[in-house]
Amino acid sequence: MKLCVAQTRPIKGDIERNIQNHIRLIDLAVSNGAEIIIFPELSLIGYEPTLSKALATTQYDSRLSIFQNISDAKQITIGVGVPTKNKAGICISLVIFQPNVALQLYSKKYLHADEEPYFVSGQTNTALLGNKNNIGVAICYELSVYEHSDNAAKNGASIYMASVAKSANGVKKANQSLSEIAQKYGMTVLMSNCVGQNDDFISAGNSAVWNNKGDLVAQLNDSDAGILIYDTVTGNIIAKII
Repeated sequence: MKLCVAQTRPIKGDIERNIQNHIRLIDLAVSNGAEIIIFPELSLIGYEPTLSKALATTQYDSRLSIFQNISDAKQITIGVGVPTKNKAGICISLVIFQPNVALQLYSKKYLHADEEPYFVSGQTNTALLGNKNNIGVAICYELSVYEHSDNAAKNGASIYMASVAKSANGVKKANQSLSEIAQKYGMTVLMSNCVGQNDDFISAGNSAVWNNKGDLVAQLNDSDAGILIYDTVTGNIIAKII
């Protein structure tokens, strides 16, 4: 299977323009054979907690239907980051579009303390994607919470894809955590990060792939948008920047 993580440069609070930039990266991924693409945390608005209440929507927002259309037409699974609202408040979510099936919503269960003034826990189980239901997804801080990766493994995940928004220091810590997860559970692990200004920090990119032994096998840079594709059968890597 060809797995892809996107590395974006978000435009603060501009959902429409960010959608167009997502489509460019999806087209690039499709042209290189990707079967699933995951975007960074809150990719459609940038990691902007203070804007999330005003920009929050639902998974059924008509602006997002283009992703289902692409998923159906190109047979690719797409996970995009957006704040979603429910009765309890605002969640940090991945809206996941899969070919010819109902969309799936995964909302971040484990919040960092800094996020609690703005967001509520999604209280959802780990999402499992793919034809074999063996791809677990995590949103940023969750990769640091033992229970999250452990639950994914217990539910059959052999691949773990993390959607994050992290600074250089955060990337350094995530690299260690994700390598340990890969090694501990024998998982292939991928991380999708963004670049550029987010909230009060600079995101440091370095979207990456680790094999199931915990070895770093590929990584993008810290400054460019692009994609990283990993073929789980051959181990081949495709890296493209735009």
